[in-house]
Amino acid sequence: MQDKTIEFEAAAFRRLVEHLRLHTEVQNIELMILADFCRNCLAKWYAAAAADRGGDVTYEQAREIVYGMPYSEWKERYQTEATAEQLAAYDAKQKAKAQS
Repeated sequence: MQDKTIEFEAAAFRRLVEHLRLHTEVQNIELMILADFCRNCLAKWYAAAAADRGGDVTYEQAREIVYGMPYSEWKERYQTEATAEQLAAYDAKQKAKAQS
């Protein structure tokens, strides 16, 4: 079982990325409010993991892996302007994190 762990983790990562690609209606700000991470965070983690292991993956390349297209294209197609309520909820979450 232990020798399969990396394979299982990779499959779970691919499933998460596919799920996020399918649910373009879910905005990054909503993910940040609810889960404290978003697609951009996942791309940053991917690029950092690559760098830690001697790989050469830029943040923009990692974004394309996560989004399934260049970020600018995804943003144009799917991103909406954050509402005042979303921004307030995000700010409140950040303040709460800073106090803990």
